[in-house]
Amino acid sequence: MNLMADLLEKMGNQGLTLGSIESMTSGLFAATAASIPGASKVFKGGLVTYSSSLKVSLLGIDPNLIEEKGVVSAEVAKEMAERGRKRLGVDVAISITGNAGPTTEPGQAGVGVAYMGVATKEKILVLPYQFHGERNEIRAAAVDVMAGLGLVALDQK
Repeated sequence: MNLMADLLEKMGNQGLTLGSIESMTSGLFAATAASIPGASKVFKGGLVTYSSSLKVSLLGIDPNLIEEKGVVSAEVAKEMAERGRKRLGVDVAISITGNAGPTTEPGQAGVGVAYMGVATKEKILVLPYQFHGERNEIRAAAVDVMAGLGLVALDQK
């Protein structure tokens, strides 16, 4: 089963647009979406906010929130999705912030820890997740979970 293809098809059938706000996956969600024929009918683009400074400057996330909760947190994933949806002008935005490894900085999230958010006009869902594997395995698995979260959000409309 291809979750991304399913997400794009379902959104297309509902006339909805999609955008991504990525940190840990660094554009892999957008690249995966764009690899599917017909994606341009649904997927409008994304922002790669790998650094905290870009989360602040491009999305307007309060630096105090990042300092208090950590860049890898449910609160930051929520803000990324909500602010990204508005910034991109899409119906649905999916965000991710996490640590794909291979190292962990003192006081930071462990390898594989991630938070994903999905924002629609009606609601915002946030999902914590623990991935396992090597760096690029974690990133690829995260894209699938993000697409699955998008499907869940659509089912809850």
